[in-house]
Amino acid sequence: MHTRIIPSTLALLGAAWLLSQLSGCDARGQETAMEPEPATVQVAEVEIRDTTLWGSFTGRLVAPQTVELRPRVSGYIDQVRFEEGELVNQGDVLFIIDQRPYQARERAAAAELERLRSQLALSTSEARRAELLWERRAISREEFEQRSAAQSMAQAALNAAQAALDSVRLDLHYTEVRAPISGRIGRALVTPGNLASADTTVLTTLVSVDPLHVYFDGDQQTSQTSQALLATRPQMPVRVSLPGERSYSHSGHLDFIDNQLNSATGTLQFRAVLANPDGLLRPGQFARVEMPIAALEQAILIDQKAILTDQDRRYVYVLDDDNRAQRRTVQTGQQVDGQLLIRNGLQPGDRVVVNGLQRIMYPGMPVTPEPVVTPAPTRVAQLTEPLQL
Repeated sequence: MHTRIIPSTLALLGAAWLLSQLSGCDARGQETAMEPEPATVQVAEVEIRDTTLWGSFTGRLVAPQTVELRPRVSGYIDQVRFEEGELVNQGDVLFIIDQRPYQARERAAAAELERLRSQLALSTSEARRAELLWERRAISREEFEQRSAAQSMAQAALNAAQAALDSVRLDLHYTEVRAPISGRIGRALVTPGNLASADTTVLTTLVSVDPLHVYFDGDQQTSQTSQALLATRPQMPVRVSLPGERSYSHSGHLDFIDNQLNSATGTLQFRAVLANPDGLLRPGQFARVEMPIAALEQAILIDQKAILTDQDRRYVYVLDDDNRAQRRTVQTGQQVDGQLLIRNGLQPGDRVVVNGLQRIMYPGMPVTPEPVVTPAPTRVAQLTEPLQL
């Protein structure tokens, strides 16, 4: 007995087979979509190197020498011979006090000196004659002694007159008020025509500008570690930047550490010497100062971009032997040129993800590593947190 299949049945069977084939393809496509290729990330191997830690402090520029210029003689100001705010050299004439009274005194003292010189010459001649006459017993001893004493008195009077002339000439010299140091002059506090009293009236102020001192304070722990480092580095370098400057473009060296801490603030004062040949830096300016505070051996530094934050914790992704990104909590320290010092959490040889972190969706995700070389730091570490060694 033969079964007959009508055309409509054949059509239904073909449609069912086609549907099953299409369903199978779709399932295989979904299975393929569920297993994407591992994401490519850039990784850097952890390295260790010796590092010097630098601390950052707020300082102030101070002139090593500051002078309040006062006259040594009294008189009326005749001339002001400087431009306010300019740089002057030691010995430059800044003010001239009316010299005419002192010139008159000089002439009088010089005339008195000449008179006494003539008197001394006469007394000397009389004393010599008296000595000859005494040898012949032509005059009494009393007269001889009187003429000898007159010569001595004339010599003493001449010496006094010479001293008086020197004093008058010194006063005349002091009518020219000169710069005692080289530096930047302030404004003229007394103008021509006004009376200036000796040792009392302040004429102007003058500050030295090259070099300058930079004073700054460090806490107790910083002072201990920095002084230990200073014992091995007598010329401790410092770097200085002014407000508005992005880099520490001024360099100097430490030359003074105070002998005791300030009990009120718990800080120790440091002083550095800063060259200022062009006079562009001004005393009184605030500055940021960097100074070495400690030296670390075998320090671990990684790229700062590798650090992620989860609330108050910091972590990185480290690749295991199967190239799976595993989360690792780390304790960070100082930074230098985009790199961070790692105090705890990493070991030499660990492979840390530095680029492509956004492609890691979950811990343990497989990735394709692309090695990158960590550049060597161009400067030493800068302290950004309290020092913990």
